[in-house]
Amino acid sequence: MADRLLHPVVMFSVVVALASCGKADVKKVSSQIAAKVNGDEISVHQINSVIARANNVALDQVKQTSAQILERIIDQELLVQKAREAKLDRDPQVMQEIEGAKRQILAQAYLERAVSAEPKERPEEIKEFYRQNPALFERRRVYRFHELAVAAPREKLEALNGEAARAKNLNDVAGWLKSQKLSFNVATSTKPSEQVPLEILPQVSQMKDGQIAVFPTPHGASVVQLLQSQEAPLSEKRAAPIIEQILASRKRTELAQAEVRKLREKASIEYVGDFGTLHPQAPAQAGSSSASAGAAKDDGNIARDPSSAPR
Repeated sequence: MADRLLHPVVMFSVVVALASCGKADVKKVSSQIAAKVNGDEISVHQINSVIARANNVALDQVKQTSAQILERIIDQELLVQKAREAKLDRDPQVMQEIEGAKRQILAQAYLERAVSAEPKERPEEIKEFYRQNPALFERRRVYRFHELAVAAPREKLEALNGEAARAKNLNDVAGWLKSQKLSFNVATSTKPSEQVPLEILPQVSQMKDGQIAVFPTPHGASVVQLLQSQEAPLSEKRAAPIIEQILASRKRTELAQAEVRKLREKASIEYVGDFGTLHPQAPAQAGSSSASAGAAKDDGNIARDPSSAPR
C-alpha cells in the first residue's frame, strides 16, 4: 500500500466519524425530507449534519455542497438497504464493528463536551506562534509538487534515498523503482504551506525548485520533487484567524489527553491473562489504581497525538 503524503485519500464509509468540534452556521430543519430511496426517507437534517462536521463550507457553496452530499447519502442508503436484505446487520463481525463505532462516537461526544469551555487565545500567544512558524506565515509559499508514493520495505529506503539524490527528475526514480519491482503511484499537486504536512514543512520550505526529497511513510516513502514555488506571505493580521484555529485545536487535544489521564487515574483498571504480562502493574499511587496514566490513543483518535502540530 502506497501512502500519498501530500494528497491524502478521503475514504467513503457507512459510519462517519466525528471530525470537528465546530459547527457551521447552517439552519437545521429535521422535518424536511430531501429524498426517498425505495420508500426510506433521507432528511435535510442528515445533510446539514454532514455539512456541520465539515466546518469549512462557504455560505455561497452550501446549496451545491448539499446536493453533492445528498447524492453520497443516497448511494450510502442503497448499500445499507442491500446490507440489511442480506442480514449483514446480524453478522457477528459487523455487529462488533457497529458497537465499536458507537463507543467511539460516545467517547468523542464526551470529550467534545468536556473541552468545549477552553479559554480564548491571548493576543501574545498568537503573536508568538506567528513568530515561531515563519514557513507557515511570514515566508509562506505555494508549492507545486510531483510525487511518487512508494510501497517499499524499510530495508529498501536507504537505496531509494541514494537513487533520489542522483536523479535529475522523478522519471529517473520511477525507472529505478520499476527495476526493483516496487509499486508506486504518481501525483501532481499544488499546495500552500498550511496544506503541507507540518512535520515535513520545515524541510520543504528549504527546498529549491527542481530539488528532490524522500520522506518516510508508514508503508514506504514519498518521493517529492518541487517543480516550482511562489512566495505568498501572510501578515500577522491576516494569519490571526488561522492561528486561533490551530491553537484552539491544540488546546482541545491537550485538554482531551488530560481528561483521559484523569479518568485513568481515578479508574480501577486490571489487566487480565496475557495482557497482565504486557502491562505490568505499578505500585498504586494515591488517587490512582492504574500505572498507565497516558492518554488513550487508538484508530478513532480519542486523544489525538499533538506531535504533528506546529511548534
